Amino acid sequence: MNDFVPCDLAGCRVLVTRAAHQAHDLCRLIDDLGGRPLRVPAIEIQAAESDEALSQLLARIGSFDIAIFISANAVEWGLKLLPQKRLPEAIDIVAVGQATALALAKSGHTVDVVPEHGFDSESLLEAPELDESEIRGKSVMIFRGEGGRPLLGDTLRMRGAKVSYAEVYRRCCPQTRSVAGIDWRLEDVDVATVTSSMILDNLFTMFGTDEHERLCSMPLVVISERLLAHARKLGCEQVMLARGPGDHDLVEAICAWLS
Repeated sequence: MNDFVPCDLAGCRVLVTRAAHQAHDLCRLIDDLGGRPLRVPAIEIQAAESDEALSQLLARIGSFDIAIFISANAVEWGLKLLPQKRLPEAIDIVAVGQATALALAKSGHTVDVVPEHGFDSESLLEAPELDESEIRGKSVMIFRGEGGRPLLGDTLRMRGAKVSYAEVYRRCCPQTRSVAGIDWRLEDVDVATVTSSMILDNLFTMFGTDEHERLCSMPLVVISERLLAHARKLGCEQVMLARGPGDHDLVEAICAWLS
């Protein structure tokens, strides 16, 4: 974000829970601002299990009018599984948010639709290009992880689109909560960043019932109203809402909390 104003994190110990391959930039930003990032991936991203139906669906990508990508992970794993490793030139490409659009751009694709504000299905469904008058009769492939939310596909079907899901990756709970080379406890954490409901659920699973009270009292920075409501439902007491899912958004919220 262009108006990001850095602050002095002054040794603030920040639990970074993103998947390992997506945590580096946030950890570096925290470190650059004087904070102490504790990298504890609370989610693992793996390839979807081999599925002949998925292979056959992806082989027909050229017959679809629109490809929608729900996340940067959907871009990475979806393109790997496509027969040509890229999308056909004629297909319209839709990204759920700016991070997903950036991943598509880095892969050499031009994004046709991305929400001006927001980064979820609700925001995407407000795009005029997905209005009923525009989408009716069109074939849409939604690239996502296994077991994603049904809202986008269900709504597009109600608007007259023919929707297929390409579930190209799966999200798993890590089997360990260790941090290589670092001796730490939850009591050492000042604030945690959480970017999905599954990550928060996994944290409670990873640390177990003995640490439930500490997790509930730990300050959290979350990225959406939906995630904020989920955190409060789990009993989390101090939940701060960032302006978005970007690294600067998360750090900005931490800075506001420190002030």
